Amino acid sequence: MLSVFSSPARYTQGRNATAALGAEMAGLGLEGPVLVVAGKSAAARLAATWKESLGAAGFAHVVHPFGGECSRAEIARVKAAAVAAGARTIVGAGGGKVIDTARAAAADLGVAVVSCPTIASSDAPCSALSVIYFEDGVFEHYDIHRRNPDLVLVDTQVIACSPARYIVAGMGDAAATWFEAKACSESRARNMRGGGSTRTGLALAELCWRTLLEDGAAALRAVESQAVTPALERLVEANTLLSGLGFESSGLAAAHAVHNGLTAAPATHDRLHGEKVAFGLCVQLVLEGAPSAVVEEVLGFSTSVGLPVTLAEVGLVDLPRDLLRRIAERATAEGETIHNEPFDVEPAMVEDAILAADANGRAFRERRV
Repeated sequence: MLSVFSSPARYTQGRNATAALGAEMAGLGLEGPVLVVAGKSAAARLAATWKESLGAAGFAHVVHPFGGECSRAEIARVKAAAVAAGARTIVGAGGGKVIDTARAAAADLGVAVVSCPTIASSDAPCSALSVIYFEDGVFEHYDIHRRNPDLVLVDTQVIACSPARYIVAGMGDAAATWFEAKACSESRARNMRGGGSTRTGLALAELCWRTLLEDGAAALRAVESQAVTPALERLVEANTLLSGLGFESSGLAAAHAVHNGLTAAPATHDRLHGEKVAFGLCVQLVLEGAPSAVVEEVLGFSTSVGLPVTLAEVGLVDLPRDLLRRIAERATAEGETIHNEPFDVEPAMVEDAILAADANGRAFRERRV
């Protein structure tokens, strides 16, 4: 098996980076017209800056409002809008689902794609992967595209002014990166690009976790103060770039599979991706029989920034046994990333691990009171 490392063509991050969008795209030789797929808050905040920046660089553009779910129907709507505009580049501006939708539409049409996350809530911006959901919010599958984004542009001033919950969720998504990467390396599983892990991918995944431990709490305080600080810059890079490169070039394991299983429970649908992944990581550590020191480190970090560590905190105050079984069966479906663990995993094991992880989280919180 060949080792494969994958990354976007260019990553640009900093205060007021949106003002440089047009110049960055022109410097890469990207072509217009441009379709900007945008969430409601992103469009309200950045429409004027897009007009000025893209216009100054000679790009005609149209803004298309995102429908709310990265589904087949929404991707089709974006493709239709891009064709109508004659777009040669699609820009996704907003959260992970907006960016995944823009990426899927661009891949289908064979045009360039730019990721402009306005929240640091996931590692979606850098990857060549779209997470596809059904219209009701239940996970459907992963779409793997031929190439990564042509440009990822991250405006930390915008992120500093976003709700704190999003950057915390991004930490949950990023926290799983190192632990899933290790599992894939141990089992010699293929990564998200179909190859083996490189030492570079593993090193970036580990750096991601160390950055969360060192800068997570300070970055959260910065967002709560709407301030751009060095800690925030490092944490945004961890949530976006380090986690994105780490997961794609090393692979996913149980944490993300448990997230996918949790989407089978409607009560979890108002929880963010990274919040459910954070609990999924707790489940993965139980499945793997991780040392208590590792479990305590993860629980300590999670509780320090407000990530969920119990079933109640992902919306499952009462979890009937039949629903627990459905979650476990979804998490262990054929092709799921839980099978990248270095041992065979069956639904009953996941059921028990979910219950044990919940008990660990509740006990940890009780000790901290």
